[in-house]
Amino acid sequence: MDILVSNLDNDLMASSPKKLALLLVNGFALMSYASLIEPFRAANLLSGRELYVWSHIAVESDRSTASNGATIVADAKVGDHLECDSLFVLAAGNPERFDDLNTLAWLRKLDRHGVMIGGVSGGPLVLAKAGLLSGHRTTIHWEHRAALRDQFPQLKIERSLFVIDRRRISCAGGTAALDLAIELISRDHGTALAHKVGEWFVRTDTRGGERPQRLGLREKYGVRNDSVLLALGAIEESIEEPITREEAARIAGVSPRHLDRLFTHWLGATVGVMSKRIRLQKARDLIRSTSMSVTQVALACGFANQSHFSRQYKKQFAVNPRDDR
Repeated sequence: MDILVSNLDNDLMASSPKKLALLLVNGFALMSYASLIEPFRAANLLSGRELYVWSHIAVESDRSTASNGATIVADAKVGDHLECDSLFVLAAGNPERFDDLNTLAWLRKLDRHGVMIGGVSGGPLVLAKAGLLSGHRTTIHWEHRAALRDQFPQLKIERSLFVIDRRRISCAGGTAALDLAIELISRDHGTALAHKVGEWFVRTDTRGGERPQRLGLREKYGVRNDSVLLALGAIEESIEEPITREEAARIAGVSPRHLDRLFTHWLGATVGVMSKRIRLQKARDLIRSTSMSVTQVALACGFANQSHFSRQYKKQFAVNPRDDR
């Protein structure tokens, strides 16, 4: 399992392409893959030089299969001889179930040889399993955030599009991978080329890594009332330990009765009803996207016991949690 990392002087590095490797875990999202690799291809085309080269790595076989069934033929598999400056782990589906010890050990060996290692979409969870995120800031697709936090509560998890912290890169995936790739091109070859790449992909809005992954409350709920928005924000931030109607009203700066009237006007439901809907929707996201048990999901979403949670879940979605999974 020899691993060779380029250590060239600055003059030679300026004329030599940067070597990228993409470890594609079966079930990876094709959108994340294309968003990440296409900007580097465009940088080569627009500069008229081979600035980047890349290879595809599979975990075991000679190919990797995306979540939509498309296959990518691999150039190598985990453990093979590899030359790279940076490696990105792309994973989706249920990355918390990934437990290939050979891959995790291989990633640690790459790290010891100075390779910059990144995780895309659910990839940061794989990096965390390899012990490569300790002491680093990180982000992950919002769908996998709860699983990462549950398994690695000590990590500093952000809600941003991407994070570059020393030799660690993490990215929420999807189109955020496009923003990450353009940022890396900018750091390697300047903003002029990065802007050209952005225009090539009709990217008129420059998004830095600090941008949030999801819509703000105002856009998400279609609400323009500040008191309602304050209360909604507090409710969404306290899903595991739900706040009371009175606490929400205090945060919003109005009486509980008036807050109920505002919620009914803007959202068509009282504070209590909206709080339960929000917690149940979060529970459904966890049921569908993680391997957490029904009991774990119930507790994570502020329900006292599994039986009460299951009754409320079926009432809301007309299906039992286990069947929904």
